[in-house]
Formats: sequence, structure tokens, C-alpha cells
Amino acid sequence: MGAAAAGDSAAELLLRAAALVPLAHYGLAAVLLACAFLYRFLELHLLGDLLRGFRGGRVALTFHPASHVYHRVASKCRSLHGRYLATPWLASPHLQTLFLSISGRPPSFTYRRQLYTVRDGGTIALDWLLASDCEEADGVFCGVISRDDSTPLVVVIPGLTSDSTAAYVKHVVFSMASKGWNVVVSNHRGLGGISITSDCFYNAGWIEDIREVVNYLHQKYPQAPLFAVGTSIGANILVKYLGEEGEGTPVAGAVSICSPWDLLVTSRFIVRKLVQRCYDRALAIGLKGYAELHQPVMARLANWEDIRKSHSIREFDRHATCVVAKYETVDTFYRRCSSANYIDNVSVPLLCISALDDPLCTREAIPWDECRANKNIVLATTPNGGHLAFFQGLTAGKLWWVGAVSEFLPALHDSPCMHRQKAQEHGLHTSLESSIDKSPYVNFMEDGMVAAVTNDDANNSDSVDNLISNEIELRDGMVDVQRNGITTEIQNERDNNSLQENVTPAQGPEGSKEQLELNTDKIQDVIAPVKKSINQLTRSQGRSVWLLAYIAFVTSWPLLGTLGFILFRNKFRNSLPAKWLRS
Repeated sequence: MGAAAAGDSAAELLLRAAALVPLAHYGLAAVLLACAFLYRFLELHLLGDLLRGFRGGRVALTFHPASHVYHRVASKCRSLHGRYLATPWLASPHLQTLFLSISGRPPSFTYRRQLYTVRDGGTIALDWLLASDCEEADGVFCGVISRDDSTPLVVVIPGLTSDSTAAYVKHVVFSMASKGWNVVVSNHRGLGGISITSDCFYNAGWIEDIREVVNYLHQKYPQAPLFAVGTSIGANILVKYLGEEGEGTPVAGAVSICSPWDLLVTSRFIVRKLVQRCYDRALAIGLKGYAELHQPVMARLANWEDIRKSHSIREFDRHATCVVAKYETVDTFYRRCSSANYIDNVSVPLLCISALDDPLCTREAIPWDECRANKNIVLATTPNGGHLAFFQGLTAGKLWWVGAVSEFLPALHDSPCMHRQKAQEHGLHTSLESSIDKSPYVNFMEDGMVAAVTNDDANNSDSVDNLISNEIELRDGMVDVQRNGITTEIQNERDNNSLQENVTPAQGPEGSKEQLELNTDKIQDVIAPVKKSINQLTRSQGRSVWLLAYIAFVTSWPLLGTLGFILFRNKFRNSLPAKWLRS
């Protein structure tokens, strides 16, 4: 009993001692614990920036030692060789990402919209901001693009469920237009206020839209160097497109911002921690909102109740994306559509920017070795930045990566490193089959209203007339292709046959030369599709064309040898070696 009494007295002494501590001290301790929890939970780096004297973290570059893209282009970009310091009151990847989605402080301007109808019947909104538009103080659009205009053109691909109105998109569009470049935002299907007009929806690996848009722009403005900027999912689509096209893309250079790279790794990372699960839930809500905009079409293609009950990106992809795009499983979709699988075949100068603290696209998915092995790729990583944010300055009025893009693309344009498309990789079919000039033009206002312009009004408008001028004209079996003021007439096959019948041997050396050139052109026309098919087969199989030829020879020589022996056995019997064998 004495020991128990002593114990009780000890407890009472502790309670009395605790009671002597003022309540304000307990409140202060609770506040400190809460601050420590939030500092860890939000991944704040304000103290680290303070200890470094607010100098920021150094930008790390990964590239091939013999890369001309680095030595002739990236080495001239000050942003890539400096430091990045985040806005002090946004010293957290989550705060930066949240502020970008809420506000972002984008510049104020108005797009000019074109509706592009692709071959499968889908509709894409192309939102333009020309260099001449930025020079107009009153905001009146009077700038036009002629067919022979050599002003560089940039195509911007937004991220998941984002369109041209997103703050980060408007930042990069306005920055490049202010530097004298023409910019167009290629919105995803069903976004930007446009309805779904086919049974196809976009996804993280859908590159058909950007392929057709790029081919159209290149054929409509052949003198304008074409560049591309992809953000988030748009970056994954862009890199996948560049890898699949290889040397055949008309894109002269590209930039990838905060790409997820490996969709399978990213899908597992986004459910690892509590804060990542919040992002997963928020993005799932955005995807369901996108599906609700086009519920009649989506409900016809997939189970709408399963889509409506989706609480994560993976569940949405299982019930919607895989069903519509016909993938067997979600993991199959992620593996096939990951851009990291296509890096080795990228033949275009490509700048990749990623933040190591990106709360959505983990650093674990960054293909460091693959980027280092490709001479066309320069990978820039920063310790901080969040997802597509990279705010800098006390007022958070600028995005660091936008400045890097504004330095890299002009430097690439002034260098000899720009990619040149191979002539046999493209034709005129995409421009002729698309119906962009048949679609109505609309003005996309700042308040979200879409003002349509009918085809009759478009024909009466000088700006639209100039915008669609110099198009390829079809008339009476003849195609007029105007380039550099020289008109080349390509007649149909019937006219060529009649011309050949009228040609006689008496036409002299000039006629013989013309006939030889005509035959050469015909041979090249026949060989070009074969060469294209061989190149595509080589890229798809990942093997050299000589290896394929060797395999074809080894597997076919017994049949060819037997056939040749049967056809030429009589000559072989009368030959000298055969007589020697009989003797």
C-alpha cells in the first residue's frame, strides 16, 4: 500500500506540474507540431531556400557528350545554365500546382478559332494567336498568314482535361507570340467547347490528331518552320508521336514539359501517399466531368454507370478509356502508350523539362539513360517547380519553363540543328482529305462565349480570305501547286498517256531528254512507296533493313534455287561444268 500511495503521489505531482504550465505554451507547442506536420506534408522547401541564401536550385542537364543540340543550342540558353528559385510564398510543389490551377495569373488576350475536321469525322478546335495580334493595342485581329510566310509556327498541346484557356497554356502562347512567332493550340477532342462528333476520344497515347494537324499545318504553310510544345499528357503524346514518326515528321524541334514518361509507374505513384491520392481523386473528377459533357456518345460506347462511379484515374481508364480505345487491360494501355518506349527513335531536337518534386509525374519515371543515349535530346531537371508551375518572382507573375522554351526554340531556329523532313515521308493526301476550310470559323472570347461565323460570312471577310488563300486547287483533273511563285501543273494519267502516244523518235535530243526524265519520274513514283514501306517496316520491327534482307534471302533461296534449276536445266546440261561432272 505504501508503494501504491507513493505512485499515486508521483502521478499527482506530474499533474500538478503540468497544470502549472500556462495554456499559451501548450497552444504554442500545438502550433509548432502542426507547422512541422504541414511542412512535411506539403513538402515545403522554404527553410532550404533560406539556408541557400535564396539562390535557388541549379538546373541539371542530361545529354549525350556528342550532342549538337546541346553544344549549338542549349548551351546558349541562360535559363538552362542558371538556377531556379521558386516564389517564396509558394515554396511547395503542392502550393505551386494548386495556385496554377486556381489562378496562375495568365496574360489577357483573345484567340482566333478554327474548327478542324479530321478524317474519321472528329472535330478539333485550333486556337490561334499570331505575332501580329500581339502588336494590336485594341485587340482587333487583322493579322493573317500567307502560304509563303516563313514566320516560325508553334503548336501547343495541352495537358489532361486542359484546353487553350488554361493559365500555363496562355503563358507560353503569349510569350512565343510576343517574340514574333505564330502560335496555335491544338485542343483535344471534346475540349474547348467543342462536341464529340465521332466515336473516338483522346487519351494519353492518342497521336492521330496531332499527326494530322501537324501534316496539315506543314502542307498549308510549307515555308514556316514548325515547332511543337507538349505539356503533361500533351508532352507524352508529343514524344510518342515523334518516336513513331522518326525522320518522317515535319516538326523541326520540340519541347516536352512535365511528361509522365511511364504511365504505369506514374499510376502507382499517384496512389502511394495521402496527398497523391487527393490529386488522383481530383483528376478523376475532371475526367468524369469531361465524360459528362459527352454522355450520349460515351454511354453508347461504354457502361455509363461504371464510369460515373469511378473514383480514381485507373478506374476511369478501366471503364472508359480501355473500352472505347479497345485495350485489353489498364496496364496494357499504360505500357503501350508510355512515351519512354519511343525515346530512342526521336530524330527531332527535343528539350525535356521536369521538376524532381512533381507531385503527379514522379522522378522515378524519368528515362535518364535513354535521354542520355539519344543525341537529339537534352533533359533539364530542377529540384523544385511542381507540376507545370515553376513560378518565380515575388508576385508569381512568370513561369520559369516558359522562359526556357522562349530561349530554346529561337536558338534552335537560328542554328543548323533544325530537323528536316524526308521528302518521301509525306504527301498531299492529308490536306486534301481534311475539311478544315469547310468548317465554320468562330471567335473565342475571353468570357468563354463562342461566336460563330458562317461560311458565307467567312467568304466575305478579308481576314479569312487571306487566311485560306493560296490553297491547293483542284479543277478538271489538274492540281496546281504554287511554291515560290512557280506554278507546276500535274496532269492526270490520261493526259500523260495521250502525250506519250504523240511522242515520236524524231523529236530530237530535247524530246529524248524529256522522255528520259518522264521515265525516271515514273520509276521514282513506283519506288517511293516501296521505300516508305521498308522504312516503316524497319521502324516497327526495330531491326536493320539489311538484317531483314538477309533473313528473306536465307528463307527463300531453296525455293528460288529449285525453280531456277527447273527453268534452266537444259542450259545447265550443255554447259562445260556439267560435261565435266558426267565425265
